[in-house]
Amino acid sequence: MTHKIEWIFFDIGSTLIDEEKADLRRIREMIAGTDITEDEYRIKRIEMIRKGFYADRYVISYFGLTKAPWHSEEEAPYPDAAPTLEQLKQKGYKLGVIANQNYGTEQRLADWDLLQYFDVIAASAELGMTKPDTVIFQWALEQAKCSAQSAVMVGDRLDNDIAPANRLGMHSVRLLRGFGAYQSPLCVDEIPEYTVHSLYELPHMF
Repeated sequence: MTHKIEWIFFDIGSTLIDEEKADLRRIREMIAGTDITEDEYRIKRIEMIRKGFYADRYVISYFGLTKAPWHSEEEAPYPDAAPTLEQLKQKGYKLGVIANQNYGTEQRLADWDLLQYFDVIAASAELGMTKPDTVIFQWALEQAKCSAQSAVMVGDRLDNDIAPANRLGMHSVRLLRGFGAYQSPLCVDEIPEYTVHSLYELPHMF
């Protein structure tokens, strides 16, 4: 790398935070009273993700369901989140968040005991900007007073995390977990610079 890495930005869902229980609860609420099974819903979602249609609205529309609320109280940090963030801070990196989230991101990060690690938080609901628009990435970089070339984006989504980071010239790390693991690059911008299977790998990379 020709530029020294100064900042590492993270997505939240399926990157720092395990959403599986919240996801399962929403699916169960949506299919209640129908003959659709959890497996059928998940199989259809994976099929659509592989075709490039990631958003749940496609699956909900396919089955003719009504979208149920998301229960953030069912979310919890992955075991590798806090230890990795702690290691990166000890190594001298500044850390930030760039995420599509409902209102209350900072409070949820505080409840998860993760807020202490972050110096910049770019959350879609509060800013009125959403990924994959590069404007939310640019806002975060401006707040960090950091060049794109000196920053890394870590996330599970090729479309929302990797592509916009690459377009700006940031370094990109794809974390293979969650439903994002079923995605395949649909264009050059969606090809990650690095791919990892655990956050534990990050402190050894930069």
